[in-house]
Amino acid sequence: MIRKLRLKFICVNMLIVTVMLTGIFTMVYHFTRYGMETRSIAMLQAVASEPFRHNRPGDLLDGVQLPFFILDLDAAGNIMETDGYFDLSDLDYLQTLVSAADNAGGRDGVLSAYGLRFCRSITPRGERIAFADMSSERATLSNLIKTCILVGAACFAAFLLISWLLARWAVKPVETAWKQQRQFVADASHELKTPLTVIMTNAELLNSPGFDQARRSQFAAHILTMSRQMRQLIEEMLDLARTDNGQGTLVFSPVDLSRLVNDAVLPFEPVFFERGLTLTADIQEHITVSGSQQHLRQITDILLDDAQKYSSPAGEVTVQLTRQGGRCRLSVSNPGDVLSKAERKDIFKRFYRTDEAHSQRGSYGLGLSIAANIAAMHRGKIWVESSNGRNIFHLELPVKSGGRCGAGQSS
Repeated sequence: MIRKLRLKFICVNMLIVTVMLTGIFTMVYHFTRYGMETRSIAMLQAVASEPFRHNRPGDLLDGVQLPFFILDLDAAGNIMETDGYFDLSDLDYLQTLVSAADNAGGRDGVLSAYGLRFCRSITPRGERIAFADMSSERATLSNLIKTCILVGAACFAAFLLISWLLARWAVKPVETAWKQQRQFVADASHELKTPLTVIMTNAELLNSPGFDQARRSQFAAHILTMSRQMRQLIEEMLDLARTDNGQGTLVFSPVDLSRLVNDAVLPFEPVFFERGLTLTADIQEHITVSGSQQHLRQITDILLDDAQKYSSPAGEVTVQLTRQGGRCRLSVSNPGDVLSKAERKDIFKRFYRTDEAHSQRGSYGLGLSIAANIAAMHRGKIWVESSNGRNIFHLELPVKSGGRCGAGQSS
Protein backbone atom coordinates (compact mmCIF):
# COMPACT_ATOMS: atom_id res chain seq x y z
CA MET A 1 0.00 0.00 0.00
CA ILE A 2 2.80 2.41 0.89
CA ARG A 3 4.61 1.67 -2.38
CA LYS A 4 1.42 2.28 -4.35
CA LEU A 5 0.81 5.52 -2.48
CA ARG A 6 4.39 6.66 -3.14
CA LEU A 7 4.11 5.70 -6.83
CA LYS A 8 0.80 7.54 -7.12
CA PHE A 9 2.36 10.62 -5.55
CA ILE A 10 5.26 10.52 -8.03
CA CYS A 11 2.93 9.97 -11.01
CA VAL A 12 0.72 12.92 -10.04
CA ASN A 13 3.74 15.17 -9.56
CA MET A 14 5.29 14.14 -12.86
CA LEU A 15 1.99 14.60 -14.67
CA ILE A 16 1.77 18.14 -13.35
CA VAL A 17 5.41 18.78 -14.26
CA THR A 18 4.92 17.35 -17.76
CA VAL A 19 1.85 19.50 -18.40
CA MET A 20 3.65 22.61 -17.12
CA LEU A 21 6.82 21.98 -19.13
CA THR A 22 4.83 21.21 -22.26
CA GLY A 23 2.80 24.38 -21.83
CA ILE A 24 5.88 26.52 -21.17
CA PHE A 25 7.88 25.18 -24.12
CA THR A 26 4.86 25.39 -26.42
CA MET A 27 4.38 29.03 -25.46
CA VAL A 28 8.10 29.76 -25.96
CA TYR A 29 8.06 28.13 -29.39
CA HIS A 30 4.79 29.85 -30.40
CA PHE A 31 5.86 33.33 -29.34
CA THR A 32 9.34 32.91 -30.84
CA ARG A 33 7.90 31.78 -34.15
CA TYR A 34 5.26 34.51 -34.10
CA GLY A 35 7.89 37.15 -33.38
CA MET A 36 10.17 35.96 -36.15
CA GLU A 37 7.30 35.85 -38.65
CA THR A 38 6.14 39.32 -37.63
CA ARG A 39 9.63 40.80 -38.02
CA SER A 40 10.15 39.00 -41.33
CA ILE A 41 6.86 40.29 -42.78
CA ALA A 42 7.53 43.79 -41.50
CA MET A 43 10.96 43.69 -43.16
CA LEU A 44 9.50 42.50 -46.47
CA GLN A 45 6.89 45.25 -46.39
CA ALA A 46 9.61 47.81 -45.76
CA VAL A 47 11.74 46.39 -48.58
CA ALA A 48 8.82 46.28 -51.00
CA SER A 49 8.09 49.98 -50.40
CA GLU A 50 11.70 51.05 -50.98
CA PRO A 51 12.83 52.31 -54.40
CA PHE A 52 15.26 50.20 -56.38
CA ARG A 53 18.94 50.55 -55.43
CA HIS A 54 20.69 49.99 -58.73
CA ASN A 55 23.87 51.65 -57.58
CA ARG A 56 24.08 49.41 -54.46
CA PRO A 57 23.14 45.89 -55.61
CA GLY A 58 23.14 43.32 -52.84
CA ASP A 59 23.40 45.89 -50.01
CA LEU A 60 20.98 45.56 -47.16
CA LEU A 61 18.67 48.34 -46.10
CA ASP A 62 18.99 49.83 -42.62
CA GLY A 63 17.30 47.49 -40.12
CA VAL A 64 16.98 44.62 -42.60
CA GLN A 65 18.48 41.41 -41.15
CA LEU A 66 17.31 38.72 -43.58
CA PRO A 67 18.61 37.99 -47.12
CA PHE A 68 16.05 39.18 -49.64
CA PHE A 69 15.51 40.04 -53.31
CA ILE A 70 12.88 42.05 -55.19
CA LEU A 71 11.10 41.43 -58.48
CA ASP A 72 9.29 44.20 -60.32
CA LEU A 73 6.53 42.95 -62.64
CA ASP A 74 4.63 44.64 -65.43
CA ALA A 75 0.89 44.45 -65.88
CA ALA A 76 1.22 41.10 -67.70
CA GLY A 77 3.22 39.59 -64.82
CA ASN A 78 6.55 39.60 -66.63
CA ILE A 79 9.72 40.43 -64.72
CA MET A 80 11.02 43.89 -65.59
CA GLU A 81 13.68 44.48 -62.94
CA THR A 82 15.34 42.60 -60.10
CA ASP A 83 17.24 43.74 -57.07
CA GLY A 84 19.00 41.93 -54.20
CA TYR A 85 22.19 40.17 -53.34
CA PHE A 86 21.11 36.73 -54.71
CA ASP A 87 22.14 35.51 -58.15
CA LEU A 88 19.13 36.73 -60.13
CA SER A 89 20.30 35.73 -63.60
CA ASP A 90 18.04 32.68 -63.91
CA LEU A 91 14.87 34.38 -65.12
CA ASP A 92 13.04 31.08 -65.65
CA TYR A 93 13.53 30.21 -61.96
CA LEU A 94 12.41 33.69 -60.92
CA GLN A 95 9.32 33.40 -63.11
CA THR A 96 8.57 30.08 -61.39
CA LEU A 97 8.68 31.88 -58.03
CA VAL A 98 6.27 34.51 -59.34
CA SER A 99 3.87 31.80 -60.46
CA ALA A 100 4.14 30.07 -57.08
CA ALA A 101 3.37 33.35 -55.32
CA ASP A 102 0.34 33.87 -57.58
CA ASN A 103 -0.90 30.39 -56.81
CA ALA A 104 -0.45 30.97 -53.05
CA GLY A 105 -2.67 34.04 -53.25
CA GLY A 106 -2.87 36.80 -50.67
CA ARG A 107 -0.72 39.81 -50.08
CA ASP A 108 1.92 37.76 -48.29
CA GLY A 109 2.60 34.13 -47.65
CA VAL A 110 5.13 31.33 -47.54
CA LEU A 111 6.56 29.19 -50.32
CA SER A 112 7.57 26.15 -48.25
CA ALA A 113 8.94 24.24 -51.25
CA TYR A 114 11.44 27.02 -51.94
CA GLY A 115 12.11 28.12 -48.36
CA LEU A 116 10.93 31.66 -49.10
CA ARG A 117 8.46 34.16 -47.67
CA PHE A 118 6.98 36.75 -50.03
CA CYS A 119 5.15 40.06 -49.77
CA ARG A 120 3.34 41.94 -52.59
CA SER A 121 3.01 45.67 -53.11
CA ILE A 122 1.57 47.83 -55.90
CA THR A 123 3.84 50.29 -57.70
CA PRO A 124 3.05 52.91 -60.39
CA ARG A 125 4.52 50.61 -63.02
CA GLY A 126 2.83 47.39 -61.90
CA GLU A 127 3.46 44.94 -59.08
CA ARG A 128 6.46 44.31 -56.85
CA ILE A 129 7.15 41.09 -54.96
CA ALA A 130 9.78 40.92 -52.21
CA PHE A 131 11.15 37.53 -51.23
CA ALA A 132 13.05 36.67 -48.02
CA ASP A 133 15.10 33.57 -47.30
CA MET A 134 13.61 31.48 -44.44
CA SER A 135 16.56 29.15 -43.89
CA SER A 136 17.89 31.04 -40.85
CA GLU A 137 14.39 31.29 -39.40
CA ARG A 138 13.85 27.57 -39.82
CA ALA A 139 17.27 26.78 -38.38
CA THR A 140 16.51 28.96 -35.36
CA LEU A 141 13.19 27.21 -34.74
CA SER A 142 14.80 23.79 -35.24
CA ASN A 143 17.53 24.63 -32.73
CA LEU A 144 14.86 25.93 -30.35
CA ILE A 145 12.98 22.64 -30.56
CA LYS A 146 16.16 20.65 -29.87
CA THR A 147 17.02 22.93 -26.96
CA CYS A 148 13.50 22.57 -25.52
CA ILE A 149 13.71 18.80 -25.80
CA LEU A 150 17.10 18.67 -24.06
CA VAL A 151 16.08 21.14 -21.35
CA GLY A 152 12.74 19.38 -20.93
CA ALA A 153 14.44 15.99 -20.54
CA ALA A 154 16.88 17.41 -17.98
CA CYS A 155 14.05 19.12 -16.07
CA PHE A 156 11.96 15.94 -16.21
CA ALA A 157 14.83 13.90 -14.77
CA ALA A 158 15.49 16.51 -12.07
CA PHE A 159 11.83 16.72 -11.11
CA LEU A 160 11.58 12.94 -11.12
CA LEU A 161 14.37 12.76 -8.56
CA ILE A 162 12.81 15.57 -6.52
CA SER A 163 9.39 13.89 -6.70
CA TRP A 164 10.89 10.62 -5.52
CA LEU A 165 12.50 12.36 -2.55
CA LEU A 166 9.32 14.31 -1.82
CA ALA A 167 7.27 11.13 -2.06
CA ARG A 168 9.46 9.44 0.53
CA TRP A 169 9.22 12.50 2.78
CA ALA A 170 5.46 13.00 2.33
CA VAL A 171 4.53 9.35 2.73
CA LYS A 172 6.86 8.79 5.69
CA PRO A 173 4.25 9.82 8.32
CA VAL A 174 1.67 7.55 6.68
CA GLU A 175 4.18 4.70 6.57
CA THR A 176 5.09 5.28 10.21
CA ALA A 177 1.42 5.38 11.24
CA TRP A 178 0.74 2.21 9.25
CA LYS A 179 3.65 0.39 10.85
CA GLN A 180 2.60 1.61 14.29
CA GLN A 181 -0.94 0.42 13.69
CA ARG A 182 0.24 -3.02 12.62
CA GLN A 183 2.64 -3.14 15.55
CA PHE A 184 -0.13 -2.02 17.89
CA VAL A 185 -2.42 -4.82 16.71
CA ALA A 186 0.40 -7.36 17.00
CA ASP A 187 1.40 -6.17 20.48
CA ALA A 188 -2.21 -6.02 21.68
CA SER A 189 -2.81 -9.55 20.42
CA HIS A 190 0.33 -10.75 22.15
CA GLU A 191 -0.57 -9.06 25.44
CA LEU A 192 -4.11 -10.47 25.37
CA LYS A 193 -3.00 -13.93 24.32
CA THR A 194 -1.08 -14.73 27.52
CA PRO A 195 -3.86 -14.03 30.08
CA LEU A 196 -6.44 -15.56 27.73
CA THR A 197 -4.39 -18.76 27.51
CA VAL A 198 -4.09 -18.89 31.30
CA ILE A 199 -7.83 -18.34 31.70
CA MET A 200 -8.69 -21.09 29.23
CA THR A 201 -6.22 -23.53 30.82
CA ASN A 202 -7.50 -22.90 34.33
CA ALA A 203 -11.10 -23.07 33.14
CA GLU A 204 -10.44 -26.52 31.63
CA LEU A 205 -8.74 -27.66 34.83
CA LEU A 206 -11.63 -26.25 36.86
CA ASN A 207 -14.04 -28.46 34.96
CA SER A 208 -11.85 -31.53 35.43
CA PRO A 209 -13.19 -33.94 38.11
CA GLY A 210 -9.73 -35.00 39.24
CA PHE A 211 -9.04 -32.01 41.53
CA ASP A 212 -10.21 -31.26 45.05
CA GLN A 213 -11.96 -28.10 46.20
CA ALA A 214 -8.73 -26.36 47.23
CA ARG A 215 -7.20 -26.77 43.78
CA ARG A 216 -10.45 -25.65 42.17
CA SER A 217 -10.41 -22.50 44.29
CA GLN A 218 -6.83 -21.93 43.16
CA PHE A 219 -7.84 -22.28 39.50
CA ALA A 220 -10.71 -19.84 40.02
CA ALA A 221 -8.33 -17.35 41.67
CA HIS A 222 -6.00 -17.59 38.66
CA ILE A 223 -8.91 -16.95 36.32
CA LEU A 224 -9.94 -13.90 38.36
CA THR A 225 -6.36 -12.52 38.39
CA MET A 226 -5.92 -12.92 34.64
CA SER A 227 -9.38 -11.44 34.01
CA ARG A 228 -8.43 -8.36 35.99
CA GLN A 229 -5.21 -8.03 34.01
CA MET A 230 -7.17 -8.28 30.75
CA ARG A 231 -9.63 -5.68 31.98
CA GLN A 232 -6.76 -3.35 32.88
CA LEU A 233 -5.18 -3.80 29.46
CA ILE A 234 -8.49 -3.27 27.65
CA GLU A 235 -9.22 -0.15 29.71
CA GLU A 236 -5.79 1.26 28.87
CA MET A 237 -6.31 0.52 25.19
CA LEU A 238 -9.70 2.24 25.32
CA ASP A 239 -8.14 5.23 27.07
CA LEU A 240 -5.52 5.38 24.35
CA ALA A 241 -8.21 5.24 21.65
CA ARG A 242 -10.17 8.00 23.39
CA THR A 243 -7.14 10.26 23.64
CA ASP A 244 -6.30 9.57 20.00
CA ASN A 245 -9.72 10.81 18.90
CA GLY A 246 -10.76 12.93 21.84
CA GLN A 247 -9.21 16.24 20.85
CA GLY A 248 -12.45 17.51 19.34
CA THR A 249 -14.67 16.22 22.19
CA LEU A 250 -12.74 17.53 25.21
CA VAL A 251 -14.33 20.40 27.09
CA PHE A 252 -11.63 22.71 28.39
CA SER A 253 -12.13 24.78 31.51
CA PRO A 254 -9.86 26.59 33.98
CA VAL A 255 -8.09 23.97 36.15
CA ASP A 256 -6.13 24.73 39.32
CA LEU A 257 -3.18 22.51 38.44
CA SER A 258 -1.48 23.16 41.78
CA ARG A 259 -4.42 21.73 43.71
CA LEU A 260 -4.88 18.90 41.20
CA VAL A 261 -1.27 17.73 41.54
CA ASN A 262 -1.38 18.05 45.32
CA ASP A 263 -4.60 15.98 45.44
CA ALA A 264 -3.02 13.38 43.15
CA VAL A 265 0.08 13.04 45.34
CA LEU A 266 -1.80 12.35 48.59
CA PRO A 267 -3.27 8.91 47.63
CA PHE A 268 0.16 7.74 46.47
CA GLU A 269 1.93 8.44 49.78
CA PRO A 270 0.86 5.11 51.38
CA VAL A 271 1.85 3.25 48.21
CA PHE A 272 5.33 4.78 48.25
CA PHE A 273 5.64 4.14 51.98
CA GLU A 274 4.80 0.44 51.60
CA ARG A 275 7.52 0.11 48.96
CA GLY A 276 10.07 1.82 51.18
CA LEU A 277 10.23 4.91 48.99
CA THR A 278 10.26 8.56 50.01
CA LEU A 279 7.87 10.92 48.21
CA THR A 280 8.60 14.65 48.30
CA ALA A 281 6.49 17.31 46.60
CA ASP A 282 7.30 20.94 45.87
CA ILE A 283 4.19 22.46 44.32
CA GLN A 284 3.93 26.13 43.47
CA GLU A 285 0.49 27.47 44.32
CA HIS A 286 -2.16 29.10 42.16
CA ILE A 287 -1.01 27.77 38.80
CA THR A 288 -4.06 27.62 36.54
CA VAL A 289 -4.22 26.01 33.12
CA SER A 290 -6.99 25.52 30.58
CA GLY A 291 -7.79 21.87 30.04
CA SER A 292 -9.71 18.77 31.05
CA GLN A 293 -9.41 18.13 34.77
CA GLN A 294 -10.05 14.42 34.31
CA HIS A 295 -7.27 13.99 31.73
CA LEU A 296 -4.79 16.18 33.61
CA ARG A 297 -5.38 14.06 36.71
CA GLN A 298 -4.88 10.94 34.59
CA ILE A 299 -1.52 12.08 33.25
CA THR A 300 -0.37 12.97 36.80
CA ASP A 301 -1.42 9.54 38.08
CA ILE A 302 0.45 7.87 35.20
CA LEU A 303 3.70 9.66 36.03
CA LEU A 304 3.39 8.93 39.77
CA ASP A 305 2.47 5.28 39.18
CA ASP A 306 5.46 4.75 36.86
CA ALA A 307 7.73 6.45 39.41
CA GLN A 308 6.74 4.04 42.18
CA LYS A 309 6.95 1.00 39.89
CA TYR A 310 10.41 1.62 38.48
CA SER A 311 12.21 3.40 41.34
CA SER A 312 15.26 1.83 42.91
CA PRO A 313 14.66 0.38 46.41
CA ALA A 314 14.70 2.92 49.26
CA GLY A 315 14.92 5.77 46.75
CA GLU A 316 13.46 9.26 46.91
CA VAL A 317 10.86 10.38 44.38
CA THR A 318 10.34 14.12 43.95
CA VAL A 319 7.38 15.91 42.40
CA GLN A 320 7.84 19.53 41.41
CA LEU A 321 5.42 22.00 39.83
CA THR A 322 6.73 25.42 38.86
CA ARG A 323 5.74 28.25 36.58
CA GLN A 324 8.19 29.54 33.97
CA GLY A 325 6.89 32.61 32.15
CA GLY A 326 3.76 31.73 30.21
CA ARG A 327 4.16 27.98 30.80
CA CYS A 328 4.31 25.64 33.77
CA ARG A 329 6.30 22.47 34.25
CA LEU A 330 5.47 19.35 36.23
CA SER A 331 8.54 17.20 36.90
CA VAL A 332 8.52 13.72 38.46
CA SER A 333 11.98 12.39 39.29
CA ASN A 334 12.81 8.90 40.53
CA PRO A 335 16.04 6.92 40.96
CA GLY A 336 16.48 4.03 38.58
CA ASP A 337 18.39 2.58 35.67
CA VAL A 338 19.63 5.30 33.33
CA LEU A 339 17.74 5.33 30.03
CA SER A 340 19.71 5.42 26.81
CA LYS A 341 19.01 7.98 24.09
CA ALA A 342 17.08 5.40 22.06
CA GLU A 343 15.06 4.35 25.12
CA ARG A 344 14.19 7.97 25.92
CA LYS A 345 12.87 8.34 22.37
CA ASP A 346 10.93 5.05 22.29
CA ILE A 347 9.55 5.09 25.82
CA PHE A 348 6.44 7.01 24.71
CA LYS A 349 5.61 4.45 22.04
CA ARG A 350 2.74 2.05 22.55
CA PHE A 351 3.55 -1.23 24.30
CA TYR A 352 7.19 -0.18 24.66
CA ARG A 353 8.97 -1.50 27.73
CA THR A 354 12.64 -1.10 28.48
CA ASP A 355 12.83 -4.73 29.69
CA GLU A 356 10.59 -7.74 30.03
CA ALA A 357 10.59 -7.36 33.80
CA HIS A 358 8.25 -4.45 33.42
CA SER A 359 5.45 -6.79 32.40
CA GLN A 360 5.79 -8.48 35.76
CA ARG A 361 5.05 -5.15 37.45
CA GLY A 362 1.65 -4.80 35.82
CA SER A 363 2.81 -2.51 33.03
CA TYR A 364 1.69 -2.90 29.43
CA GLY A 365 3.63 0.05 28.04
CA LEU A 366 0.54 2.16 27.30
CA GLY A 367 0.60 4.65 30.16
CA LEU A 368 3.20 7.01 28.73
CA SER A 369 1.59 6.81 25.28
CA ILE A 370 -1.66 7.97 26.86
CA ALA A 371 0.23 10.71 28.70
CA ALA A 372 1.86 11.91 25.48
CA ASN A 373 -1.54 12.08 23.75
CA ILE A 374 -3.05 14.03 26.63
CA ALA A 375 -0.12 16.46 26.60
CA ALA A 376 -0.55 17.05 22.86
CA MET A 377 -4.29 17.61 23.31
CA HIS A 378 -3.48 20.38 25.83
CA ARG A 379 -0.93 22.02 23.49
CA GLY A 380 1.85 20.85 25.78
CA LYS A 381 4.75 18.46 25.56
CA ILE A 382 6.21 15.65 27.62
CA TRP A 383 9.74 14.28 27.63
CA VAL A 384 12.20 12.42 29.82
CA GLU A 385 15.72 13.21 30.96
CA SER A 386 18.05 10.59 32.41
CA SER A 387 21.37 11.20 34.12
CA ASN A 388 23.23 10.54 37.38
CA GLY A 389 21.05 7.57 38.19
CA ARG A 390 17.76 9.48 38.01
CA ASN A 391 14.97 9.57 35.43
CA ILE A 392 12.99 12.80 35.27
CA PHE A 393 9.72 13.08 33.36
CA HIS A 394 8.73 16.63 32.44
CA LEU A 395 5.24 17.81 31.47
CA GLU A 396 5.05 21.37 30.15
CA LEU A 397 1.72 23.14 29.64
CA PRO A 398 0.68 26.69 28.76
CA VAL A 399 -0.57 28.68 31.75
CA LYS A 400 -4.01 30.25 31.55
CA SER A 401 -3.89 34.05 31.42
CA GLY A 402 -4.47 35.48 34.85
CA GLY A 403 -3.00 32.46 36.64
CA ARG A 404 -1.07 33.63 39.68
CA CYS A 405 2.23 32.54 41.10
CA GLY A 406 2.54 32.12 44.83
CA ALA A 407 4.75 30.56 47.45
CA GLY A 408 5.68 26.92 47.24
CA GLN A 409 4.41 24.16 49.50
CA SER A 410 5.85 20.76 50.26
CA SER A 411 4.18 17.53 51.24
